[in-house]
Amino acid sequence: MTLIDMVFPGDANHHGTLFGGVGLAHLDKVAFLAAARHARRPTVTAGCERIDFAAPARIGEMAEATGRVARVGRTSMGVEVELWAEAPVSGERRLCTRGVFNMVAPREAGQGDLPPLAGHDAAEDGGWLRTAEMVFPAWTNHYGTLYGGDALKLMGKAAFICATRRARRVIVMAATNRIDFTCPIREGDMVEMASRPTRVGRTSVTVEVELWGEDLRTGERRRAAAAEFVMVAVDEGGRPTPIAA
Repeated sequence: MTLIDMVFPGDANHHGTLFGGVGLAHLDKVAFLAAARHARRPTVTAGCERIDFAAPARIGEMAEATGRVARVGRTSMGVEVELWAEAPVSGERRLCTRGVFNMVAPREAGQGDLPPLAGHDAAEDGGWLRTAEMVFPAWTNHYGTLYGGDALKLMGKAAFICATRRARRVIVMAATNRIDFTCPIREGDMVEMASRPTRVGRTSVTVEVELWGEDLRTGERRRAAAAEFVMVAVDEGGRPTPIAA
């Protein structure tokens, strides 16, 4: 399970680095998603083992949180988490911290022990970069489903990260060719962004993005939206600049 976000000034402290509380929130969220997806029932955080921040994530960098269920008991799970910082242009990556979150999924009527461990999905699959998020109430409209504007924000972010990793240049959004919404994503669902470059021009990268909703209780998955973004590499003056082949 992977969650990737950008470090914006509002998430940083007075040193210009990712605030520790925001980093812990990313780790807790990815631990919850990994554990809830495994348990398929309500899951809560019971605690975490020692977490030391060894390196900072700076403003303008990507913060990548990963979570993997490593231990399963009768009603509890240990999720190994890591937080990496990545410089968008150079691609330099630093391990900021790692640790273990202990998650509990209490039994409900008629339920037995948690399922045993199985293989886990890779973050990249067939050229797709897959990242996840959680739909909280602040992102929903008056129907209790993901607001279209927030869906577009998630897809735009996924396109930016995908294009940046391909070009290793400063990237801006130039156009959105098409966006189709096919079904809603409900509050409490996991939302997965799948992105991949489909065309690389002299200065641009065209990125295909799919938005999937997943019911964490049942595992039901729905492709909720699809879009195509044109991202352009620019120099310090904001002018288009060539992308290496």
